[in-house]
Formats: sequence, structure tokens, C-alpha cells
Amino acid sequence: MPLTLWAAAALYFDVRVSWLRVPLAAAYLVAVVAVWWLSKRRVVAVVASFGAFGLVLGWWFTLAPSNKRNWQPDVAVLPYADITGNQITIHNIRNCDYRTETDYEVRHYDKTFDLTQLRSVDLYLVYWGSPNIAHTMVSFGFEGGDYVCISIETRKEKGEFYSALKGFFRQFELTYVIADERDLVRLRTNYRQGEEVYLYRLDASPQAKRGLFLSYLERANSLRDHPEWYNALTGNCTTNIRVQADEARGHRSPWDWRILANGHGDELLYERGRIATNLPFAELKQRSHINALARAADADPRFSQRIREGLPNMTN
Repeated sequence: MPLTLWAAAALYFDVRVSWLRVPLAAAYLVAVVAVWWLSKRRVVAVVASFGAFGLVLGWWFTLAPSNKRNWQPDVAVLPYADITGNQITIHNIRNCDYRTETDYEVRHYDKTFDLTQLRSVDLYLVYWGSPNIAHTMVSFGFEGGDYVCISIETRKEKGEFYSALKGFFRQFELTYVIADERDLVRLRTNYRQGEEVYLYRLDASPQAKRGLFLSYLERANSLRDHPEWYNALTGNCTTNIRVQADEARGHRSPWDWRILANGHGDELLYERGRIATNLPFAELKQRSHINALARAADADPRFSQRIREGLPNMTN
């Protein structure tokens, strides 16, 4: 039954001819139910059901992602990096100037970083409703106060809106947004309503920090040439972070249910000693909430420094 429902939903959401979606999904469900109702041998019904599912799955895998669509302005330009030894030049770093959540001026710039000057890696958890689910972003801090924030998101077309249900199907391409914290963070703390943001310093060796940063940039470069689908279960903001971290460390981290229920990801990191453990977890979380700091900092050029003032372990 779950496979049948998924296949019907895939037809409903992913068939590219809109007027065919409902008829095809309904016909699929009716056909499977009819086989089970009319078949005198259960094995026939089972084989027919799996066969029908296999046909839908095979078609579904033929749907190809693209970098050529009518994109929303904030994700229309893809970032990429030139990597020459320790010199990293990131192109198309986003720095939107927001008037409201939906009214903004898109700006980009290029900047060169020295990998040997990478000092910190920070994790953002952004909650917008359920305490069990959060959007995750990673920020890399350099000597001198520069920060590069990376958010793994859906690349939406004009007029398209994110849907958690659609995120399980082939509806959105995947993108790595590389931006100023005044863009990615301030959008969520100062302009979107009902989003709560928490910031944690990750404990990692210099080698692991550099490996993680390079892993992110290499993935951004790959997406520029080879688009991929976003998937709310297997290819989302947190599962991709786990992949990048595993690549940087050279081994796979143990599986935990909080990787999917990522709103509890900070608790998992606390238990594994990868964020500050010198405070009780409840106090650490309370002190890591940055909405008030971000609103006070607003457009200040020192936004990144001000949102870290007083937070646990926030020294480069």
C-alpha cells in the first residue's frame, strides 16, 4: 500500500502535462485496487502491483533536473569557486538588500579567501513551526572577521513555492546558496515572520574545517555543471551537510534518528561533544538564540560579529 500511494502521488505531482495528473493518478489507484479485488490468486495481485510500481519508478527516474528554467531572482545566479592551492576565489556570493521578505534587490560579488586563515565553522538551526524540523546552514569564519554562509535549498522557479510534500518528489532542483550572513541570516531573523534562529560554534580540527569548506565548494561547482534534484528525505539541507562532513572526516558518522528530525540536531551534536558542553544543554540552547541580536544589528557592516556577542564559545 505505501508503494502504491507513493506511485500515485508521483504521477500526480511529477507528470509534466498538468491536465493528465489527476486522471493518471486515479487510473493507477483504480487499476491496483481492481487487481486485488478481482484476482483469485494473491500472488498475481502482488506481482501486478510491484510491476506497476516498477513502471512508475522507472519513468520517475527518467525525469532530469535542469539549470535552465525561469528562476526566481535570488537563486537565478549560481555560485562557484576557483581553487588554486590555498587561494579560494568564490564567484557570485549573494548579498541581497531586503526591504521585505519578497521585495529585495539582488546583488552578487566575488571574493578571494586564504584557506590557511579559516578559523571557525558555525551551524545555524532555523525553526519555522515544528520543533522537530529545522533548516540548517553552515558558516565559515576567517581571520579578520569575514564569514561565508552556505545554505542548501530548493532552487525555485518564478511563481513557485516550497511544499514539504512536493519536496519528496521531483519538483525542485537543489542549490547551494553562498552568501553574506547579512543576507541569509537577516532574511530569517529580521524579515520572515515566525522563524527562530540558533547559532552554535562547531568543534573541529583545522584540517576538518578546511576539508568541510572545500567539500562544500566542490559540491557547488558540481551543481553548476550537473544539476540535481532536491529531496526532502534523501537530499535536503541536513542530509547533505552530513555527507559533506563525512567526506571531510574521511569516515561515516553513526546514524541517528535526529539526522532526519533535524530540529533535535543540536542535541545530537551536544551529546557527541561537537558543540559547547560546558553548559547544560537547555541553557546552551537558550543562550544560542540570536533573533534579538540580529534585529539589533540589522544592516550594520559588523552584523556577523554582533550576532555572536555573548554566545558560548564564540571566539576565533
